[in-house]
Amino acid sequence: MPRPMRTVSFKLPEELDDALERVARERNASKSELAREALEALAKGMRRSVTAVAGKLVGSLGGPRDLSTHRRHMTRYGK
Repeated sequence: MPRPMRTVSFKLPEELDDALERVARERNASKSELAREALEALAKGMRRSVTAVAGKLVGSLGGPRDLSTHRRHMTRYGK
C-alpha cells in the first residue's frame, strides 16, 4: 500500500526546471520522484567529499608531492 503524500509547491529558476525536466526524461522518472530522491539524500546528510567537489583541481598544482621529502621540512625531525 503506497504511503500517503502531501502536495508541496515551490518555485525554480527556469534553467533548473529545464535541467530537472531533462534528467526526468533521461531516467524515465517524474520530476516529483527526482525531487523526493534529492531531498531524501540531503536529509540523510549524504554530502560529497571535499576531494569530489574540488575535482580536477586536486593534484593540479606544482610542488613537492610530499613535504616530508623537502630538506627544510626535515630539519630537526625526530629531535
